[in-house]
Amino acid sequence: MRRITRIATVGVASAALALTATACGGKKSSDSSSSSSSSEKSAAIAYDIGGRGDQSFNDAAFAGLEKAEKDLKIKGAEAEPTEGESEADKVQRLTELARKGNNPVIGVGFAYAPAIKKVAEKFPKTTFGLIDDTSVTGPNIANLVFNEEQGSYLAGVAAAKASKTGTVGFIGGVEVPLIKKFQAGFEQGVKDTNPNAKVLSAYLTQPPDFTGFAKPDLGKAAAKGQLDAGADVVYAAAGLAGSGAIEATANAGKWAIGVDSDQYNQAGLAKYKDKILTSVTKDVQSAVYNLIKSVEDGKPQTGEIRYGLDKNGVGLADSNPEYKKMAELIAAVEKAKADIIAKKITVKTAP
Repeated sequence: MRRITRIATVGVASAALALTATACGGKKSSDSSSSSSSSEKSAAIAYDIGGRGDQSFNDAAFAGLEKAEKDLKIKGAEAEPTEGESEADKVQRLTELARKGNNPVIGVGFAYAPAIKKVAEKFPKTTFGLIDDTSVTGPNIANLVFNEEQGSYLAGVAAAKASKTGTVGFIGGVEVPLIKKFQAGFEQGVKDTNPNAKVLSAYLTQPPDFTGFAKPDLGKAAAKGQLDAGADVVYAAAGLAGSGAIEATANAGKWAIGVDSDQYNQAGLAKYKDKILTSVTKDVQSAVYNLIKSVEDGKPQTGEIRYGLDKNGVGLADSNPEYKKMAELIAAVEKAKADIIAKKITVKTAP
């Protein structure tokens, strides 16, 4: 039986600070079942918008917690976001996880930065992990960040090689600096491979509306628009909303490129896997696991922990058998990867 505890915290809506999230369920745990015993070490993750079950970013974080639970014999706890939650809700969630003795406590996504800054100061003996953000630092904060632009560059190379129309699409969930890194790398990879190619780029929502990470219908509609405009390869960096883009693209018989996890292998996307050419992977699983292990080893990670192509922290998945048949595409991707690692290619972080 799995020992991971899920905590569904109740949020208080605040229009000024709200981030819309789609919780994936889970029963609220009683204090007795979710509290850590003095003899059992525990670690916790607080999910980003979309929650566990997004087939992408959050699920990758969960995989790291699950691996730690198995390999390190610890107890794991999870906390879901709530719809229309305020910054205070995030503070409350992280405080609850830390108070129960979890160490480390990991915020999945840049939206947790302000809350971690507040809570980390109150629990100096607890290590806090912050994924995808370096704006908040502290002696007990580990900033787990990735060179998303590098993996996206490789996706751009692959898209340009796979495209027959010369038109490809990029869909970002919300127009924030993090997602612009995906866009910048992808567009640069496409153009460096085929200067005559056309890249259609679109965002689903603008801050402070973060539903672009949570609603598949938005991703589906955006992908249909790009497909109608001639795109035959579509890359979406949009969390749960990206599954809608994959669905629309696959149903049109065109190539989709996944993100964060190897989406070809995601059970929830099995129906569309044959048309998932590849995925830009972020090794969030290892980042979460490594942080938990560092705490268990008594040498907790702190400061910026960066994962790039040179450490296989980002990359391009090759699970689809059709991808493996594309010799020219693979050669171009491998050359681009080598050139980025050798610093012959500098990938932009903004469009």
